[in-house]
Amino acid sequence: MEKTELAPHTIYAESTPNPTTMKFVSNRYLVIDGQQYEYTPEEDLSNSPLAAKLLNLPFVSKVFIASNFVAVSKTDIIEWEDVIHQLRDMLSEFLNAGGQVIIKSKADEEAGNETEDASGKDESEFSDIEKKVSSILNEYVRPAVEGDGGAIELHSCVEGKVKVVLKGACSGCPSSTMTLKNGIESMLMDMLPGEIKEVEAING
Repeated sequence: MEKTELAPHTIYAESTPNPTTMKFVSNRYLVIDGQQYEYTPEEDLSNSPLAAKLLNLPFVSKVFIASNFVAVSKTDIIEWEDVIHQLRDMLSEFLNAGGQVIIKSKADEEAGNETEDASGKDESEFSDIEKKVSSILNEYVRPAVEGDGGAIELHSCVEGKVKVVLKGACSGCPSSTMTLKNGIESMLMDMLPGEIKEVEAING
């Protein structure tokens, strides 16, 4: 049986609501199973050769990887127009040369598809209300924020107060507070009447 060759990665750049973050989208998936990864220069980059390569650039401050895109955040020392083509070409060359996006450890593989929230709990440890909130965020919010190059993950829900962690383009975005209050908070209060009092970002 003939082996089907995968199409080469084609990368295009897309702006996000956060002026410091640009989204670089591939025509192929970079990570699967809904996993998301975020890196800064201070972290251990050994499990992501792609993040390590990007964060080696002096103007890159953060890298967020999910589904078929990489969201790159920059410092103020350059403008996007000066580096956007360089980053797009670098990503394309790296991926098409067989560069690894994420290296799975043995522990990761043994864990399978178990997912953890931003507080380090896996979903089996969620309270009933946290399961409801997580389900709503995954179904109604996640696709939209991924479209903007970011992510919002549940941290906890205690006594009606929902705490979330902002990642990728959502972190530090000027419009994130308005989105949390006017969008996500209102939606959760409507869908879970009497159970949700407020939503706040612990890093926003």
